[in-house]
Amino acid sequence: MLLELRLSEIVPGMSGATIECVHAVAGSVLKPGARLLDLSIDLSSAFAQECPPISFFRVILRESAVLRRIDVVPGKYMELGEVIALFAPTSDDPVDGPADRSVRIATAGIMHHAEMWTGSHQ
Repeated sequence: MLLELRLSEIVPGMSGATIECVHAVAGSVLKPGARLLDLSIDLSSAFAQECPPISFFRVILRESAVLRRIDVVPGKYMELGEVIALFAPTSDDPVDGPADRSVRIATAGIMHHAEMWTGSHQ
């Protein structure tokens, strides 16, 4: 059985997000609460502001799973609905074919930190 993680709407008005950090490695057995990735959302094109309203979020796994494939790197901009990663209950499950459902996740607002891509790519 395949489980997928797609970029879904975290805040109203977002059209996508930039990957800031990838914390999990393909092949890892992950438990609930495992950090998957950090991302940033820039709403400056959606709302008129004097400064760009950029927010940072962490995506956290809410179920046990094996990370079979991760399709992102820091700095990659992703549109809503794009596949970020594929998971399976065990490492024996094949990674071809359609996903059976979405993996269970949680998101949390976080502060910018030194490991993030933003600010380090100049």
